[in-house]
Amino acid sequence: MNQPVTVYDTTLRDGTQAENFNLSVEDKIRVSLKLDELGIDFIEGGWPGSNPNAAAYFEEIRRYDLHHAQVSAFGSTRNFKHPAEQDPNLQALLAAKTPAITIFGKTWGIHVSEALRIGLDDNLLIIEESLRFLLPHVKYLFYDAEHFFDGFKDNQDYALATLDRAVAGGAQCLVLCDTNGGTLPTEIPAIMAQVQQHFKGREQPVPLGIHAHNDSETAVANSLVAISCGATHVQGTINGFGERCGNANLTSIIPALALKQGRAFTASAHLDMLASVSRFVNEIANLPHNKYQPYVGASAFAHKGGVHVSAVKRNPLTYEHIVPEKVGNIRRILISDQSGRSNVLHKAKKFGIDLESHDPRVTSILNQLKELENQGFQFEGAEASFELLMRRALGIQSRYFELHGFRVINQKSSVDNLMQAEATIRIEVGGENVHTAALGHGPVNALDNALRKALLRFYPQLEEMRLDDYKVRVLGSEHGTGALVRVLIESCDQESRWGTVGVSHDILEASWQALVDGITYKLMKDELKSKK
Repeated sequence: MNQPVTVYDTTLRDGTQAENFNLSVEDKIRVSLKLDELGIDFIEGGWPGSNPNAAAYFEEIRRYDLHHAQVSAFGSTRNFKHPAEQDPNLQALLAAKTPAITIFGKTWGIHVSEALRIGLDDNLLIIEESLRFLLPHVKYLFYDAEHFFDGFKDNQDYALATLDRAVAGGAQCLVLCDTNGGTLPTEIPAIMAQVQQHFKGREQPVPLGIHAHNDSETAVANSLVAISCGATHVQGTINGFGERCGNANLTSIIPALALKQGRAFTASAHLDMLASVSRFVNEIANLPHNKYQPYVGASAFAHKGGVHVSAVKRNPLTYEHIVPEKVGNIRRILISDQSGRSNVLHKAKKFGIDLESHDPRVTSILNQLKELENQGFQFEGAEASFELLMRRALGIQSRYFELHGFRVINQKSSVDNLMQAEATIRIEVGGENVHTAALGHGPVNALDNALRKALLRFYPQLEEMRLDDYKVRVLGSEHGTGALVRVLIESCDQESRWGTVGVSHDILEASWQALVDGITYKLMKDELKSKK
């Protein structure tokens, strides 16, 4: 029978060591509450002995009642020069007043001699004494055996001796760390077996854990193999954030444990939150979502090839290893120049458009699609533009306004002054001509402001719409400033988000195409809603 697994999150500590990944105290609190809601068992809040931000977090988190998760403070074994009761690091761990404490100690001789600059026996002493000092003050006491796998391969007897001293000091779980991330999954079973054999026959079983880094792209695999070999505690971070190449990714480990290995743990009952938690952490850290991330990425259940789409429509198991909704994700059918009739028909059904497979207009839409993509258009991230393309091809799309012309002026009056952008625009709405102007932070923003200003009187609902993301990609950069550019715009209102695209040699023209599609889609969406 599979043993329950403890899931230990270290996003707030190890995750924040990643390049460009920074969290304020307030951010950490919000992430903690979300992790608690997901059902994470332990949340490592930081290293109070080395970081004022961490100390402030521990003080603030005490104001909140977590429903399930236990907060853990992280630190190192005592400095050899200080008795345990006088060691500032250990005192800071106690001052955090957390129910759990995790300390790490050295396993690998090279770190003992080079980093700590003490003897091997001295290192054994500080491991045991540090844990023994902390044990009476906490409910949960974990020991991270830093560089365990490298240390074991270098000197097996000494690596096991460090674990013995951790157990003697009162460690309730020994977490074996692949700190450099160089261990392969094929090495894990033999080492785990030797550790288990070493502790075999003891009166009190010693739980083992795994903490893997991703420098060899094997952190998730190493974690899953370790658990299949008997580990009952797994550490990792949301989205795999961490120093260098990152930590073991909990958004992959959690569903694999629950859905593939049948393991029991609290978060397994909340798998449908996983995709939203993944996005939440990215948003808090102000980082883009990794669309290719397994389980929770936007592309994890996205189908592009016509053969795939046709098969998935009949039975999703043909090209999906799990049901996407189990992890809070969705199936997506992409539109591209590789698309077949199945993709178009699937999209038509999704858009509420009545289109039969034998309708010759399907071929017409496919031909338009392939021609536009040949020009540089991309509809995978711009489904709103594709829906408009389809409706125009079928003659069922309303025209809400007509452009009679626009002009954008950029002006810089002196070296020290910022650029100023002004757009003027002439459009026609229902036979009425409108001529207006607006300023903006750059020419595209000015053009957007002018268009909205001209339309608001006729379509006040545009007040609730905003441009949420704007991306420009140069196509064929070998042509230099004469290259095509593709603009992708993501817009949203209070109910939904949608993407639109434009392509031109002129960035303003490409932006105009995407802006107009974005506004047209909003007006069309509201019109269809009002008819229901």
